[in-house]
Amino acid sequence: MTDAPLLQVTGLTKHYTGHRRLGQRIAGVPQTVVRAVSDVSLSVRHGEILGLIGESGCGKSTLGRAILRLHEPTSGKVIFDGTDVTALDADRLKAMRRRMQIIFQDPYASLNPRRTVAEIVGLPLRLHGLAKTEDELRAKVAAMVEKVGLKSNQLDRYPHQFSGGQRQRIGIARALISNPEFIVCDEPVSALDVSIQAQIIELLQELKAELGLTYLFISHDISVIGYLSDRVAVMYLGEIVEMGPVDAVLSRPRHPYTQSLMSAVPEVDAVGHKTRVRLSGDLPSPLNPPAGCKFHTRCPLATDICRSKAPVAETVGDGHVSACHRLAENLSLLEGATA
Repeated sequence: MTDAPLLQVTGLTKHYTGHRRLGQRIAGVPQTVVRAVSDVSLSVRHGEILGLIGESGCGKSTLGRAILRLHEPTSGKVIFDGTDVTALDADRLKAMRRRMQIIFQDPYASLNPRRTVAEIVGLPLRLHGLAKTEDELRAKVAAMVEKVGLKSNQLDRYPHQFSGGQRQRIGIARALISNPEFIVCDEPVSALDVSIQAQIIELLQELKAELGLTYLFISHDISVIGYLSDRVAVMYLGEIVEMGPVDAVLSRPRHPYTQSLMSAVPEVDAVGHKTRVRLSGDLPSPLNPPAGCKFHTRCPLATDICRSKAPVAETVGDGHVSACHRLAENLSLLEGATA
């Protein structure tokens, strides 16, 4: 892993505008805007695994797809290895997709049921002209399928003939067949049984080491993020609220939201009573996010300034930043919650 960023995301924003019926347009009803991702900035270094964690609906997957331009960003920049991905035309973006790939969450929905393994995994080779003959294409697909733990004699089978873990291996093979450098892992184990999760996680680690890959690993499971990641970014309602080295963030979190996530993790060998940081209410709607700090409606430490002014991320350690108005004065409260 090097210190130079392979990926630099600056001010990335993704809003979805809802459609209005004819009567609503005539009556002047404003369009609804879903603020899925708001002004996110982060970087990922060569050979690093950056974990992205947060509740369901906080914008994690949307961020990953906007980085790859599977969803067009509303604003902001994505610089990959010195190239502004957001400024690429269709032809140059197609070429860039060889270097930036994604592993999807659902191994059942992400594979075409009418295509064989050979067709699914070999499609990127066809699209990018990476195989001169059919024999060469099939040989490359067979080698990649074996690399991810399947057998080359399974190439002519269809997705429904495989288990969930095997299907996810097919998805991983498809993502890797074009020899990319950067992979967005969009909750790749959340739909699998626990025993299969461990196998896929180990496979991803082995492939990273063997192929020199860089991951943005999206998950809602803190234990998986803690095991895999070099650094972690915590997302809440479309914003990054805390980011830093995984050991620092998970062992000494400075944001109340990160504290609440950590306090909810069960500990089998815990001694004594574990204090919970309990949140009130549900995650606010991205259709109408709260003013000021977006977390203030659920935060046990919120004051008037939290309700009126958005916090700015501050450095709280080596490479560790957090966005909270009460970082200094409430550090003892936050530490006490994890004592």
